[in-house]
Amino acid sequence: MREVVFYRTDLERCPIEEFLDSLSGKQAQKVLWVLRLIQELDSVPSQYLKKLVNTDDIWEVRVQVGNNTFRLLGFFEDNNLIVLTNGFAKKTQKTPSQEIELAEQRKRDYFSRKQNDE
Repeated sequence: MREVVFYRTDLERCPIEEFLDSLSGKQAQKVLWVLRLIQELDSVPSQYLKKLVNTDDIWEVRVQVGNNTFRLLGFFEDNNLIVLTNGFAKKTQKTPSQEIELAEQRKRDYFSRKQNDE
């Protein structure tokens, strides 16, 4: 079983919680349903979880609610722990590069702070 955790900044802000708070109840419920799938299924269908090409090992959680498409970006720390860094409503076919860059920067920050804690 996988564990899904939310990235926290060094000031303890949690961008994923802030993103979820911005959604309607129904939208947030669907996002949490998909996160539960990712935790429980051994093999997650790519319609819900997909590795982004040409990134620093960034993965995309994909959620469709009616006409709205939401994405949560993150990375694996080991095979069973996925750390989600940022979320956004997807308006175009292509994942915005600034969202990917933000996920990569938060990944570097996460591992650098983890290393300093050891």
